[in-house]
Amino acid sequence: MEPILTQDGTPTLFHPRYGEAYHPRQGALLQARRLYLEKTLTHLHPAPRVLEVGLGLLVNFRVTLESTLGRGVYLRYWAVEREPLPREVLARVRLPLPRAEEVFAEILKGWPNACFLGPWGELRILFGEVEALELPQDWATAVYLDPFSPRVNPGPWSLPVLKGLHRALRRGGRLATYSAQGVFRRALKEAGFALHRVPGVGKREWTVGIALKPPPG
Repeated sequence: MEPILTQDGTPTLFHPRYGEAYHPRQGALLQARRLYLEKTLTHLHPAPRVLEVGLGLLVNFRVTLESTLGRGVYLRYWAVEREPLPREVLARVRLPLPRAEEVFAEILKGWPNACFLGPWGELRILFGEVEALELPQDWATAVYLDPFSPRVNPGPWSLPVLKGLHRALRRGGRLATYSAQGVFRRALKEAGFALHRVPGVGKREWTVGIALKPPPG
């Protein structure tokens, strides 16, 4: 897979099996910042704990890390990834994030280990299908739901997974995703999230779910 440029000048990759790119054509950095980092309020949190579904090219991780390093905040980041990309492929996708790229270079040396620790924080990777994994309970301040779309990869968007993500979030924690699919949004509500529609970039809407009450039994 060769990198392709998005409209904000940052690279992404096209996945031949799913027939989709890892990021929207409007920009990999733009979506990571405007949707995942900001709509979950992670850019303001004093002790962020992020759970990501779909680690991919580690763009969301790197954008979040750049934010926490700039604020002097320790980052705890857990991510689910079914198909980790080879080190040499990830090395070709570099971003204009000077602090985070230093850490990313060190991570690449040990890739694909399951745990990376440093003065910046921790990155733990759960390899496998999110449907079959045991997620942390009452742990995350934010969930980044960023797998391939429900059309080609329905498992991570299913009701059982969404209930598990609700249980993983602390009260008041936020889940953000690019999908505005109706079936998914109804499942998100059924999983116990308060649903918010937010303006998207390059598409009409994104989706934010807030865990305001205990998940349904």
